[in-house]
Amino acid sequence: MDTETALAALAALAHPTRLEAFRELVRHEPAGLSTGALVAASGLSQSTFSTHLAVLARAGLVTAEKRGRQQIQRASIDTLGRLMTFLARDCCQGRAELCGPLVADLAACC
Repeated sequence: MDTETALAALAALAHPTRLEAFRELVRHEPAGLSTGALVAASGLSQSTFSTHLAVLARAGLVTAEKRGRQQIQRASIDTLGRLMTFLARDCCQGRAELCGPLVADLAACC
């Protein structure tokens, strides 16, 4: 992942509504959630929420797939992984003493 892509993803997640929507989608992987369910959970209007969803999609964090008459939104776990790896590699720069605890925390949570 390059810096521009990382910045776009971080900027997309830097809004409370978008962060919560993304977290909700991650919790529902791999099945995803319908757009309607996401809108209802957000408490926002369809048009307002669609704007937030578009920001997440442009950043590559969310993808949509059509299932019957519904649009199912899914978190891009691949993009999330690349972002996390980018941050760890860039910030730790090969210093295991800095990233070791982070890796251990991630392993323990899953």
